[in-house]
Amino acid sequence: MRAGAGPGRRHGGTAAGLFGASLLVAATVLGAGGASALPSAPPSGSASPSGPGAGGNTRGGQDEGNGRRGENRGDKENRGEKGDRGDQGDRGDRGEESGRPGSPGSSSARPGTAPPSTTASAPPAPASPSASATASAPTSATASAKPSAVARPAPAGAVLAAAEAGPGAGLPTAQGLQQALATVLTDQNLGTVGLAVADAADGRLLYGKGENTAATPASTTKLATSVAALSLIPGDTRLVTRVVKSAATGGITLVGGGDPTLTALPADQVQIAGVPADPDTAPASLDALARQTAAALKAAGTTTVVLDYDVSLYTGPLLHKNHDGENIAAVTPLMVDEGKADPKSLADAPARVADPAGAAAEAFANLLKAQGVTVQGKAKAAAAPAAADAPVLGRVDSPTMARLVERMLTTSDNTLAEAIARQAAIAAHQPAAFEGAATAVTQELARLGVPMTGVVLNDGSGLHPGNAIPPAVLVGLLGLAASAQHPTLRPVLTGLPIAGFTGTLGKRFGAGSGAADAAGLVRAKTGSLSGVNTLAGTVVDADGRLLAFALMTRTGAPVDTARAAMDRVVARLAACGCR
Repeated sequence: MRAGAGPGRRHGGTAAGLFGASLLVAATVLGAGGASALPSAPPSGSASPSGPGAGGNTRGGQDEGNGRRGENRGDKENRGEKGDRGDQGDRGDRGEESGRPGSPGSSSARPGTAPPSTTASAPPAPASPSASATASAPTSATASAKPSAVARPAPAGAVLAAAEAGPGAGLPTAQGLQQALATVLTDQNLGTVGLAVADAADGRLLYGKGENTAATPASTTKLATSVAALSLIPGDTRLVTRVVKSAATGGITLVGGGDPTLTALPADQVQIAGVPADPDTAPASLDALARQTAAALKAAGTTTVVLDYDVSLYTGPLLHKNHDGENIAAVTPLMVDEGKADPKSLADAPARVADPAGAAAEAFANLLKAQGVTVQGKAKAAAAPAAADAPVLGRVDSPTMARLVERMLTTSDNTLAEAIARQAAIAAHQPAAFEGAATAVTQELARLGVPMTGVVLNDGSGLHPGNAIPPAVLVGLLGLAASAQHPTLRPVLTGLPIAGFTGTLGKRFGAGSGAADAAGLVRAKTGSLSGVNTLAGTVVDADGRLLAFALMTRTGAPVDTARAAMDRVVARLAACGCR
């Protein structure tokens, strides 16, 4: 039993060396293109052949991104997970990123990481050993993912494989883990605790404490949304915003395709969590769409038009149950800059416009005017959906679905999470609404073999306090993402924030936290609602073994205090071999 291994003790390398390697591999993994491969539509803002386009936090879901701001903003905290973002302070899930998805620093691995791992299998059923039990046998998923874009093997494998991991690497035991974690799990700041630890290589559950008891997942709900979406939708899919001729009005129609990242900002002003976007993560440009449209209109001798907009892609209510006008925008298939009142705002929970679709249409009209085309009157919602065969005057495409998932997980973006959930609903032939999206995700996870006992989903972001997921299920989702049978799910791992470096973990696991030795070795999705804090991801232990874990707590302790206690639990996993 190696529970006594001191912090930072590792075979084959120092902790500091691992941190550097973590960042180096990050640049390789996400900078190389993440998880897109199949031919896709032209990059954002570029023209393409005419034809119909494919279109597919109240303080909570933003939970992570709003970190301190959300956690301690009085009753606003009760409305959402602003607390999650709190990892980085206010920036929480979104703000804590020191690197955006798709940029260096967004992925980690140990030095000398091996080629892509192909030994991982599907996750085990939640029926698992308790704290005192022995490890359970692996269980295979009942179905494989639908064909979709395949992640580039080498980079993705680097995220999964640990340098010293191999046939000889020791597997932690339930007894070893129990002894190693005994002290940190008694920290009163944790409150009620649910914990599951599994071997990421084969999905075996190694240790559990209330692992089958459903708890409020907060933003770790986004793991379920991501797995289902990437299983249902090819990773190279792009969301299309287009302009078509309107037979009904004789004018033009701006058709929303469900891309909340569409931007009205000039390319040199676009930032993701405070960092300039690179070519792979850059959002589609409304200005580019206006230029294409204006050119097509003027070529036909038209300089004055009537403009309406089509938001028929989604159904159901626009507002989330925990909508507060900051952590999440009204959920509509047409918006620019995620419905921010100030597109340049870098706040974790910026003020949102009341009518994102109308604001997007107004911005588009202004951009057309700058190109010499005048819009008569004020743009209105279209009376009927645009015809599928309507002539296309322009179109712009979002980053790939794989990239959108990475961005959503790293920054814990609630608005983007609900958009991705609706794309999953459309792919599953369910209504593109909160209820339909939850049904689509639930059904797809069940199809993949995820045990759904105790799972309750009401949204895709985790803002809903009525969501429930057992720790063992979260570990199972991570196991699916690591499985050789499901390479298209790899962006779920590459999108996880890195402890001490990126996203909502950017300002956690720091000096003086008692968990600093695990910085760079932990990748995890954060989550927080009022009184709830969760963390689910992967950690490399002292023997080079990659472990998957899910830690869920409910406590009255201050948010930062509770999170620090959680980080120390995970750091203990990193510090021992636990045999």
